[in-house]
Amino acid sequence: MNLGQLTNQIVLMFCLMLIGVLVNKMGFMHPQTSNDLTNILLYIVSPCLIISAFEQRYSSARMGQLAMVMGGTIIFYIVEIIITHVLFGKVSNINLRRTVQYGSVYSNAGFMGIPLTSSLFGSTGVFFAVAALAGFNLFSWTHGISLFKSKNKKMDRLENLRTILLNPNILAIAVGLVMFISSFHFPGTIDQVIHYVSSINTPLSMIVIGNSLANIQISRRLLSKPILGAIFLRNILYPIMAILIFNLLAINGIAFYTTILMAACPVAGIVVLFTLQAEGDEGPAVALMSLSTILSLLTIPLIFALSKI
Repeated sequence: MNLGQLTNQIVLMFCLMLIGVLVNKMGFMHPQTSNDLTNILLYIVSPCLIISAFEQRYSSARMGQLAMVMGGTIIFYIVEIIITHVLFGKVSNINLRRTVQYGSVYSNAGFMGIPLTSSLFGSTGVFFAVAALAGFNLFSWTHGISLFKSKNKKMDRLENLRTILLNPNILAIAVGLVMFISSFHFPGTIDQVIHYVSSINTPLSMIVIGNSLANIQISRRLLSKPILGAIFLRNILYPIMAILIFNLLAINGIAFYTTILMAACPVAGIVVLFTLQAEGDEGPAVALMSLSTILSLLTIPLIFALSKI
């Protein structure tokens, strides 16, 4: 795959986002509709895509490469968390502090990363992308959610563990690994249903993201140094770090490019959800997520170009 193919695919995905914006402006998608479609993507479509990616003959070499990607992903998250804590740990406004700490570390791996890798690399790309998705869920529901807990409200570690283990994407990864190791394939009709459902992941994800971007109201007040710093980290610096880390681990080919694309994705939209759950001001979170997503049209091709040097 060359840079032109990647750029064309990103432009295509942004065109699908514009359809989401249009749908919103025409009043066809209300908040409840958006929530319902998000749940369909999270609980049905994305797991089907993951399971579909694992329906292939077992290969010990590919399994070893997947384990290396997972190990590199864990290292990557730990480094991100440490740097982010050092840079933003002393931001006086607690709402802004937790927003930029979460937003700079966690990318939109599920809603943008998986569709992008699926479109560019097919099931092989999704196979390796699940390592980044597993890492996202592991750290987001432990470290990530802890950022939004007040000192008076202790984390329920058992509940968080249950949330991670019962996450539909994690369950799909577990099922997929069993299928891959055993070279199991679903019967024809079931397999077709899974593939049909998987095929709507990219357009539906982009339309939902576009719908959320349609309500952007960014003021100069929201464009603070921490917000701009978090965008720089998420869109540029951390993806470059990912290139260095995975090069050091000698990961190459589709596994390498898939992982870099996942790392180069913009701020995860769940930062807005966590802010609302913490009863905080969602303005900075919306501004951070929206600007990061729009700028990714330029930064993702940039990161990919750097990864080929």
